[in-house]
Amino acid sequence: MTEPRTGPEHFPERAFQYGKDEALPERRVLHAGPVTAVLEGGDLRYVRLGDDLVVLRLYAAVRDHNWNTIAPRFTRYNVEDGGDHFTVRYSAEHVSPDVDFVWDGVLTGTADGVIRAEMAGHARRDFLKNRIGWCVLHPMELAGTPASTGTPDGVVNGQFPDRISPHQPFFDMESITHATPSGGEVTISFTGDLFEMEDQRNWTDASFKTYSTPLRLPYPAPISAGERVMQTVTITPRGGSVATGAADDTVAVSVDVSHGTPLPPIGLSAAGHGERLSEAETDLLRALRPAHLHLVLDLGQNAWREKLATAAAQAADLDAALELEVTGGPNSSGWAALAEELGQSGVSVVRVFVYPAGALDSTAEELIAARDAFAARDITTHVGGGTRAYFTELNRATLPLAEMEVATYTINPQVHAFDNASLTETLAAQAETVRSARAIVGERPLAVGPVTLAPRFNPNATGADAPLPEGALPPSVDYRQPSLFAAGWLAGSLNALANAGADAVTYFETTGWKGVIERSDHALRVLTFHSWPGMVFPAYHVLADVAEFLGGEVLPVTVSDPLRVQALALRDGSRLRLLLANMRDGDATVTFSMAGLQGAAQRALNAATVFQAASDAGAFRKAVTAILETGDIRLTLPPFGLVTLDGHLTPA
Repeated sequence: MTEPRTGPEHFPERAFQYGKDEALPERRVLHAGPVTAVLEGGDLRYVRLGDDLVVLRLYAAVRDHNWNTIAPRFTRYNVEDGGDHFTVRYSAEHVSPDVDFVWDGVLTGTADGVIRAEMAGHARRDFLKNRIGWCVLHPMELAGTPASTGTPDGVVNGQFPDRISPHQPFFDMESITHATPSGGEVTISFTGDLFEMEDQRNWTDASFKTYSTPLRLPYPAPISAGERVMQTVTITPRGGSVATGAADDTVAVSVDVSHGTPLPPIGLSAAGHGERLSEAETDLLRALRPAHLHLVLDLGQNAWREKLATAAAQAADLDAALELEVTGGPNSSGWAALAEELGQSGVSVVRVFVYPAGALDSTAEELIAARDAFAARDITTHVGGGTRAYFTELNRATLPLAEMEVATYTINPQVHAFDNASLTETLAAQAETVRSARAIVGERPLAVGPVTLAPRFNPNATGADAPLPEGALPPSVDYRQPSLFAAGWLAGSLNALANAGADAVTYFETTGWKGVIERSDHALRVLTFHSWPGMVFPAYHVLADVAEFLGGEVLPVTVSDPLRVQALALRDGSRLRLLLANMRDGDATVTFSMAGLQGAAQRALNAATVFQAASDAGAFRKAVTAILETGDIRLTLPPFGLVTLDGHLTPA
């Protein structure tokens, strides 16, 4: 279903903030003696023993034959909060065109700190599933921590991996025990199935996940109507810290000016809709000073020459080079034709990532074929590869490193979870992928991207997806793309990847549903995507802020609560810029202090200013809403609001 949208009357505040005019899930803090947890729907999040985070999230997952997660609908829900103990009872159903599963859940927390989760469910019809059951997310801060697991064959000692593990660190788990930072200990036990663990940092989840049904078993697996699933998870703490219960709710931000990392080249992807850029779009995008335009080409398709010509013209208009992600034709064919087209166009090509037809990972044969073809036409570029999919595939592949001049992998934060909080959690894990990738590819340049909010495609699909309902967005489009949340997420991603030392990064697309500007010639709107023709998305302004520091450096920044506030610090000579982003739906008070900072000017991007920012980007960017006193700075960011602070550093 579509309708014309031309004005702000269609855009309530929540749509600007996080892309939907719907209330976010209700959260409630529950206590079980020394343990606290946040109840959200049927999940327990941020389970803490005192101040120590022991479980990032405890939840039940129902995943279909393509690993799509089928969201629950609660038909019964009751919470009994006894102050130092609790019981939550609910019934849920997971229904899609391919899945129909119902279950009853009970979450209990006792005064001595024990938390127990029970599931009793059944299929209402026959279907194929990849997983049904409890999942426990252990925080990624446990990396390197020793752990012991109870298995059917006895106790196995090991540790949470430091570098991202390509495969499961623990198998056949009946329990796992590990220490907590404050000297306590926690045991998590499982019944109803065999469990195992994977390192979810592979997909930029900030966790190690223990899940039911080992992956060594064939999947997808049939489940019959009436077949039951019954599981329990029990979290038992011992010792540890007592919660400080600090009354100060401010978020402290500090910037380390003692050293910085050169700001990497940042590019955009060519828009998948394939339309040419208008003059207005070109002017806006030129202001972002993109280093490159990323283009996906399939040499087995007839239209690749037209796609290349369009992208080459756009890159020239944007003063950008091309970065190519190319799959060859059958039997490593097509590379000579590509080299000929590039030679005739004269376009600058900074990198070419090379893949065989239909493959996710690069091979030596394809790389050699491409390099030989380019050499024959005197095409100067860096020929490399890695994976068209996620860091997981890079981590698991046998890479032809001897033939790779540059390495790459992509990022999107929604392989496993889709809510705002989970997307924010992934930002810290992005840096971990760079650290582990360096250990794999050595000193070769590392180009990360495209970085997108939604998956470009499903690399793990085992069959076709069901048709989209009328009016639904494609799975490669995220409704938050034109929102303030997306801008904050982008700032956090730039901070993570740049400080980790990525040599180049590609984000989003130029225009359209996956871009930073809505198409100016596209008058019909889908109800689930809140934009209007020519709308400048908030993420555009984050990239514009960074573009104004081209040639500068990114500085390490520390945030006391990065799940509430993300930050990005830039320096060019004596100029300093600090971007702050509130990632939640309540006000966030931020404190920031830096010796020698003078004349801090503030520009705010929030629900009150976003319409101007979206309608007249130039005027918005010239507006300075406040001049702050030097010294200690205290700001209150409204829900999902961003602020850009500019100042000058005087020598110490």
